[in-house]
Amino acid sequence: MNTILLLLASNVFMTVAWYWHLKAPSSLPLIAFIGISWLIALPEYCLAVPANRIGHVSLGGPFTAPQLKLIQEGLSLLVFLVFSLVVLKESPRWQDYVGMALIMAGLGVALSGRHESHQAKPLQPVATSENVP
Repeated sequence: MNTILLLLASNVFMTVAWYWHLKAPSSLPLIAFIGISWLIALPEYCLAVPANRIGHVSLGGPFTAPQLKLIQEGLSLLVFLVFSLVVLKESPRWQDYVGMALIMAGLGVALSGRHESHQAKPLQPVATSENVP
């Protein structure tokens, strides 16, 4: 659950960083929007990196890397939907909702049947001329 909460919080920062400027005064130069967005996004990394480390199977978590990515994308869509409705005051079209629902269905497929025996094993190092006797 910590993984999901950290990913959710990281997505809040990233969504704000990517889209806040659409409601900001346009008198600022583009470089200012980039700089401000970068500062807003910085905490996202401080949340996403621990979330992925806590959640990854190789470090004792329950998820594979593809599952973590899909969870992040699902949360990103949910956070963006709220941001779009509340902050931007933009309602998605029905086609947008269908697209989001299909992505969420894909997330459900990816996470279904997630059992210990199906989890990915950490990759073994590849033999190279440097590490082969």
